[in-house]
Amino acid sequence: MTAITPRVQRMTKTEKRNQLLGMLFISPWLLGFLLFALFPLVASLYYSMTNYDFIRQPQFIGLTNYTRLFTVDPDFWTVMYNTLYYVGFGVPLGIAVAFLIANLLNSNIQGRTFFRSVIYIPSIVPAVCTAMVWLFILNVQYGVINGVLKTLGVPTIPFLSSPELAKPSLILIYVWAQGTAVVIFLAALQDVPRSLYDAALVDGANAWARFWNVTVPMCTPVLLFNFIMGIISAFQDFTLPFVLTGGGPMKSTEFYVVSLYRNAFVQFSIGKASAMAWILFLIILLFSVLLFRSSARWIYYGGEK
Repeated sequence: MTAITPRVQRMTKTEKRNQLLGMLFISPWLLGFLLFALFPLVASLYYSMTNYDFIRQPQFIGLTNYTRLFTVDPDFWTVMYNTLYYVGFGVPLGIAVAFLIANLLNSNIQGRTFFRSVIYIPSIVPAVCTAMVWLFILNVQYGVINGVLKTLGVPTIPFLSSPELAKPSLILIYVWAQGTAVVIFLAALQDVPRSLYDAALVDGANAWARFWNVTVPMCTPVLLFNFIMGIISAFQDFTLPFVLTGGGPMKSTEFYVVSLYRNAFVQFSIGKASAMAWILFLIILLFSVLLFRSSARWIYYGGEK
């Protein structure tokens, strides 16, 4: 009994021409991906295992940069504490405030369109401009807030010059700039079926019960999305702390990416900075995986938990 071999269908000339045209059309994207994404990714992994300072040739040292960061570097754990403090308090607080503002803007209030536009403005303003505005507002000597306090005879508040207040001040600015999250929540709230609110109202549920048992469960997929995006952006926050405090005072706002930048472009420790970049990637990946794993307990899809 002879085995029947499947007949391979060859491509026609038209199909070959269409495939070639398709590859030509996407070739700019492919070249950009190879040159500006894949190559830097592989190069940074290699440099993280070398001693490299831009001048001399890289010297392969294995995992020494990683072990030094965790065991020898005196600033690494300070930077980790500052960053985790910023992410741990800033992201949940920012998401909660954005969700509450979105619910307020979703109600029938006067000037709703105007308020929606105002809330979104901080998200489209360049980060440097935002930092300069807040520097004017929070400055001890000529800041707006402290100027009012001086007029009232009240002691001034060192928002950015106190090690105890610097991180909370940056968290305040982070929460203020949640316009993108507000817009995403507004889109999610538009998809909540009105019939669910009507049914809850018929059952005698008050406003808080409708919010907690209808609005929140139906918006949990968007809450998960904003949490993940917030964690990614907060771990990589650079412009605001660098412009406002420069990592000070007393390294209280020396966040992870600020320290990475300082190691790479001030101290020219490219190998160490590359190792820090890969550690940051693994940290963000770990937090994202944990969020996805825990989401099965509190995310609702189509009425299922």
